Amino acid sequence: MNTATHTATTAAPAPAAQPTLSPNGAYLIRGASLLGKERADLLIQDGLIAAVGQDLTGPEGALVIDADGLIALPGMVDLHTHLREPGREDAETVETGTRAAALGGFTSVHAMANSNPVADTAGVVEQVYSLGLKSGWVDVRPVGAVTVGLKGERMAELGAMADSRARVRVFSDDGMCVHDPILMRRALEYVKAFDGVIAQHAQEPRMTDGAQMHEGDVSAVLGLPGWPAVAEESIIARDVLLAQHTGSRLHICHVSTAGSVEIIRWAKERGINVTAEVTPHHLLLTDESVRSYDPVYKVNPPLRTESDVEALRRGLADGTIDIVGTDHAPHPSEHKECEWAQAAMGMTGLETALSVVQATMIDTGLMTWADFARVTSAAPAEIGRVATQGRPLEPGEPANVILVDPAARRTVDPHKMATMGRNSPFAGLELPGVVRTNFFAGHPTVLDGVLNTPRPAAAEETPWIG
Repeated sequence: MNTATHTATTAAPAPAAQPTLSPNGAYLIRGASLLGKERADLLIQDGLIAAVGQDLTGPEGALVIDADGLIALPGMVDLHTHLREPGREDAETVETGTRAAALGGFTSVHAMANSNPVADTAGVVEQVYSLGLKSGWVDVRPVGAVTVGLKGERMAELGAMADSRARVRVFSDDGMCVHDPILMRRALEYVKAFDGVIAQHAQEPRMTDGAQMHEGDVSAVLGLPGWPAVAEESIIARDVLLAQHTGSRLHICHVSTAGSVEIIRWAKERGINVTAEVTPHHLLLTDESVRSYDPVYKVNPPLRTESDVEALRRGLADGTIDIVGTDHAPHPSEHKECEWAQAAMGMTGLETALSVVQATMIDTGLMTWADFARVTSAAPAEIGRVATQGRPLEPGEPANVILVDPAARRTVDPHKMATMGRNSPFAGLELPGVVRTNFFAGHPTVLDGVLNTPRPAAAEETPWIG
């Protein structure tokens, strides 16, 4: 499973001297490999893919982009991002987080609810939505809390958030588990009215009180309190049965164990409406990293064993796990550069997700680039009910398009990232794949691997499928 190598060198593109834009909003991409298959030209105009074919010509003034050796993919969609704003701007803001997302190849992110105040009311989700519109780097979709204050005691204003300007369709107490089965059942029943989904952070709190890492051989050697796999698996087993009982949509956040994969596979075989995600770090790293006592490897759920990593990769490849979600969780340096027991849990991931998935799934032969588009774009957009994202590269579709250089390699340097968080577990690793260009709704937010300009303020788009 050696899919990345350490190196002492660093490399980062120089910042763009000035914005590069077509005077008439037309861009002609020449010779891109569509989903890693046939080569074609793409004409982008008026925010749409105007044409796809051979030897296309654009209108006068169109900016021509040479895509020889590059792969054209639909913009990535992250169902699991922590943007921290409002209230935790020392860790991240919508502006900095979405800049990072654009550089990482994303054109849409879902902002988790554990801000301060918690996104458990229509007012807070509308604030996050407005900040995303103002930023213009990617499409920002707020995730609403399931319970008031993430406390697991009373259901939040799910209907009000769904009917708000933000049109919330994903609800999660991520960071906390909705552990009360009665409350979880009610939430599942309630969101059916507007085709919402409950995204569960599967963690039985009584089995993980004081836990510091995965419970296993390494935790025993290090003397750190263990986090058993069954704490995740028992909640997933309960919730898929509740989803079957209610006929509701259930999404499992950041699956991390082989047992969880098997439970989800069992549920899908029985037609239960469950989807699941895996993070890039759980596809690559194991609990062996914790032997360093470096808090950058402290995360919830914890890094598991090599056999768990292999099961997660197989589950993503065979469709048991539907999507990749970054669980991008930036923290101020003082919350990570401290003793292990005091350190915050979480890792950054927006700017490295594509590279890690390429290293673990594509370069290993487990998936193709077309599969990549499914698990990072089409499927998360469908789960989140986002109509304008995850669309095929066809004429008439929204021009959310990225160009990726799969042959390029780069060394991860957290200090050269756009995110405010420096807590990347991939620091110093050489990884494949670089996002060269990112079109968000036809606007080039990234060109030649560097930030260009955000999309100008525009009218709100229909934020849900339906």
